[in-house]
Amino acid sequence: MVAINCDMGEAYSIYRCGDDEGIMPYITVANVACGFHASDPVVMRATVALAERHSVRVGAHPSFPDRDGFGRRELKMDADELTASVVYQVGALAGFLRERGMELNHIKAHGALYGLAARDEATAKAVGAAADVFDVPLMGMANTVHERVWGARAQGFIAEYYTDLDYRADGSLIITREHVAYDPAAAAEGAVRAVRDGVATSVDGTEIPMRADCVCVHSDTPGAVDLAKAVHAALQPYLS
Repeated sequence: MVAINCDMGEAYSIYRCGDDEGIMPYITVANVACGFHASDPVVMRATVALAERHSVRVGAHPSFPDRDGFGRRELKMDADELTASVVYQVGALAGFLRERGMELNHIKAHGALYGLAARDEATAKAVGAAADVFDVPLMGMANTVHERVWGARAQGFIAEYYTDLDYRADGSLIITREHVAYDPAAAAEGAVRAVRDGVATSVDGTEIPMRADCVCVHSDTPGAVDLAKAVHAALQPYLS
């Protein structure tokens, strides 16, 4: 069985980013921004309430402290500083979950932090130490440092496939500063192949092994609602 997750709650003040209300009916798990790349207390609280109304589980989506770069720039931080930063962010979201009687489902790092942790063991361990504080699983990519470090944790590891980002031939993810539109039908077909067949296609056409406990759509991808709707329909036989 598979989950559909979405990075959301990425508005800030009067500024909007993505159609969370439109996407929420088509996902089962929300990764909610925690203030360091996007979001604010009002947005976090509203996003948690929206997830509750749709019976969607909520995980935290912490990042490097890089609001100007939307968390998509790598920052140099020592391990203790990075762990503290992630604990701080997740703790904020945990308060809003507690307000509504909801449990934190998981943690998924955002953007450059996610990418660096996929290839750097020290970064992955620092994020894992923060997750240990909350006793929840971490979400990441199989066949990377994510799985090697986080998969050894007792709380478990959730492997994900991206419907609206591209992969290199070595299986690494291409993290862009700005998302581009994807054809919903092609995205849905790719999600089914990843879940059913355990394979994905890289940008150069190479087939790569892909473990997918969940598939991800991004709220800031152009046409994200249509994409999420198509993926949700295609994955009906596999949804948890």
